[in-house]
Amino acid sequence: MKKRWMLLLASLITAIVLAGCSADSASEEEPEGTETETSDSKTLTIANGTDMVTFDIHDHNTTSTEAIHINMFNYLIKRQEDGSFEPDLAESWENVDDTTWAFKLKEGVTFHNGEELTADDVKFTLERVANDNTLLEYGNYNQIAEVKVLDDLNFEIVTKSPEPALLNRLSRLGSSILPKDYIEENGWETFLESPIGTGPYKFVEWIKDDRVVLEANTDYFGQTPKWEKVVFRSIPEDSTRVSELLTGGVDIAANVPPTDWGRINDNEGTSVAMSPTQRVMMLVARTGEGSVTADPKVREAIDLAINKQEILDSLMDGSGTVTRTRVTPGNTGANEELYGQQVFDPERAKELLAEAGYADGLELTLSSPQGRYLKDSESAELIAAYLEAVGITVNLEFLEWSSFTERYASKSFNELFLIGYGNSMFDAALALERLQKEPAEGETDYDNPAVEELLQAAESNMNEEERVQQYIEAQALIAEDRPQIYLYQLDAAYGVNDRVTYEPRLDEMIMVDDITLN
Repeated sequence: MKKRWMLLLASLITAIVLAGCSADSASEEEPEGTETETSDSKTLTIANGTDMVTFDIHDHNTTSTEAIHINMFNYLIKRQEDGSFEPDLAESWENVDDTTWAFKLKEGVTFHNGEELTADDVKFTLERVANDNTLLEYGNYNQIAEVKVLDDLNFEIVTKSPEPALLNRLSRLGSSILPKDYIEENGWETFLESPIGTGPYKFVEWIKDDRVVLEANTDYFGQTPKWEKVVFRSIPEDSTRVSELLTGGVDIAANVPPTDWGRINDNEGTSVAMSPTQRVMMLVARTGEGSVTADPKVREAIDLAINKQEILDSLMDGSGTVTRTRVTPGNTGANEELYGQQVFDPERAKELLAEAGYADGLELTLSSPQGRYLKDSESAELIAAYLEAVGITVNLEFLEWSSFTERYASKSFNELFLIGYGNSMFDAALALERLQKEPAEGETDYDNPAVEELLQAAESNMNEEERVQQYIEAQALIAEDRPQIYLYQLDAAYGVNDRVTYEPRLDEMIMVDDITLN
């Protein structure tokens, strides 16, 4: 039986890899309706595997959406690669006491409609997300008790308790500053259809499932925008995205599969740019009563059944790193003993299932996005094969990204779903936030009092050494409980036209003005 399953698994891996080669090599002709830009064109075209989710900066958790937003909006501050912070909309700031931070805005900053940025806009933005628990970013900002406006440029942010990661929170997804008067006068629907920010690029149009178009903001308070027009195209199929790159239809193609790396590098005028990312792929499991994954032995069996390194080797050409934690090196609070580790033991997995009362097997549903992450659907197929090899029947459910995000927001997945989380805060607070009791309700329903105590204490601990140790201990407990079954940290691969210079970022943001025309 074991030999038969190993042969089946090997055949599946071969089939998936060959299918990827076949699909990704298809049709190198330029699709109808694309426009090939000349080498000196000031239009930059970027192809993503999924469409943008929304223009509501507070109601999404999607890095690829934020990678578009970041060119239209500004944060108060920016995080540097060395972990320090530099001014963006804020000119200066200081920590007054454990719960109070004072900020001063830059003078003369205007929104795209010409209205001047003031401290009232900051209060409107941050208090909205801090007080509305229906917003997806609520959990990352509900630490804010109040924003006190002192005058047009000066304000204070007061937190409910000491907040050691406040600057990290203000330099990431959900922290863009919104135009208070424009939204209050015209309504949210108008803003979502015709959004304005303070950023270097202005909104032109959004054709859903096709493209987002931006144009240069000639009144930008910072450096003059480098591009006249920027187009973010949504191209879910790997083969089409790569074909568009090879024929000049796009300048940059995200998530190019390993089967095409050689072809892109060998093609005159294109190359592959690689970068590690913050993104960890994982299976999220329901631990509440009534689900087969409520039994910790079942979750452990699932973890032990999957050979994560073999998935990386067979589908990602070995790029990426297996891990048993989402808090990877480079993030505050990382448990490095869990990084680079996997526990693969299919025989023990079978024993655990028998101990849990499933000697004759069990059945569950695994939901996966299709086209959002590098080889996501192929990874789900391999995971299903590993689970079936130990006696778990898997009903695979593939969803387009828009449908997946709807299910994600409503917390309506079944036993397991596959997702990849980044960490725009570079801090364990964000990575582990969804495993606290309140945010976990309805998704994993995870409730470990020891973990809860550690995470709550770390969230307000201003002693960095103690705080790091609390997160390290929490991760060790989570790794044993497995409400999230961690797989591997992804590397990112972009196809790049030689007419531009592009260096991928660890946080996966696409800062358009960091991309230069050669």
